[in-house]
Amino acid sequence: MPDEKISVIIPVFNKAAYSRRCFKAIVQTAYRPLEVVVVDNGSTDDTPTVLEAARRAAADAGIEFRVIRNDSNLGACTSRNQGLEAATGRYIVVMDNDIVVRRRSWAGQMCGILRGRPDVGIVCPKLLFAFPPYLVQCAGASVSPAGRVDFIGRGRPAGTPTLNHERELQAAISACWMMPRTITDKLGGFDEIFNPVMFEDIDYSYRVRHAGYKILYAPEVEMYHFENVTTGMSPTLNSTYLIVRNGITFKKRWSFMFSGENGPADDEYHWAEIEKVPLNCIAELDVTD
Repeated sequence: MPDEKISVIIPVFNKAAYSRRCFKAIVQTAYRPLEVVVVDNGSTDDTPTVLEAARRAAADAGIEFRVIRNDSNLGACTSRNQGLEAATGRYIVVMDNDIVVRRRSWAGQMCGILRGRPDVGIVCPKLLFAFPPYLVQCAGASVSPAGRVDFIGRGRPAGTPTLNHERELQAAISACWMMPRTITDKLGGFDEIFNPVMFEDIDYSYRVRHAGYKILYAPEVEMYHFENVTTGMSPTLNSTYLIVRNGITFKKRWSFMFSGENGPADDEYHWAEIEKVPLNCIAELDVTD
């Protein structure tokens, strides 16, 4: 249906080399009509140059490309909400600038799932580390009865059978997901109490589910994720403090749900430590059909 535009909202704050890879892949997306809304939170590096090159490439590909420029970093929640306000699509993708799509068909696949499943409020892909052997970074999120969040499948091979079937989730991470515009029309945007970052996506997942919608994991849609580019590589952010502060807010708000969901026990939680590979040591990531 030609009027089913997809809007991709991508906040950026510096990290121009990652943004370049992200946009280079995005403009190869097969789906139309497609718009990309970038919210630049006052970048001081080469990001404006990267954005101008991406704008030209998008225009050549028939993709709308708009940039909202902030004078300072307003945080992930506020910048995503700015993007939501500006987006005109029937389907909304929130995406971080450390994502690289793997296939041109990704947007059509995710949109097709939502189109056929009005009970689904969010669909998320399988995220892979962006270097060999391309292990799973996140196949959706689980929440223990005590409120501890785990990334399903982290560190496991991409071909692991249990990670290759569609299933409902307790939560998804906002590195990349798609939702129908009707969700944001009904629920609004991300809660800015979680600014600058951390737990805003887990909170939104529970808002979606509390409203009666499902969150679906679509393993056939795979994307590369460099991980922690926004938080772990921003020295002004105290990630440990934000995890604790925002985690407490999330637990107080949603314990009435997750405490009775039979999520994995805390002693089943295992955070696989994956050795990071510098960006300049990672080959270009091809987008295939």
